Amino acid sequence: MKVAMGKGIQELEDIDVVCKALAHCSRRQILVVLNALGGVMTAGEIAKRFSCSWPTTTRHLRQLESAGLVSVERKGREQVYRLNIARLKHSLGKWINYFE
Repeated sequence: MKVAMGKGIQELEDIDVVCKALAHCSRRQILVVLNALGGVMTAGEIAKRFSCSWPTTTRHLRQLESAGLVSVERKGREQVYRLNIARLKHSLGKWINYFE
């Protein structure tokens, strides 16, 4: 029984990480824009779409990355962000499953 309880706690902590990343409307908007534009954009392309300062935008991107909702790859001088839709669906799906 302890194993199941530990697993449940880990799942809830994982869901919490994703929900914290989604708590700010700018981060949710970044994910929506990434999805609408094919799931891949450079940091500069993302920043141009929002009224936040560059440091604020990069802070939002880092939080999304640490939650596993985006991955980042360096290409030359650019940082390319890729939406991780599977992570988003998996975590939020687990949350919904608690209510079924």
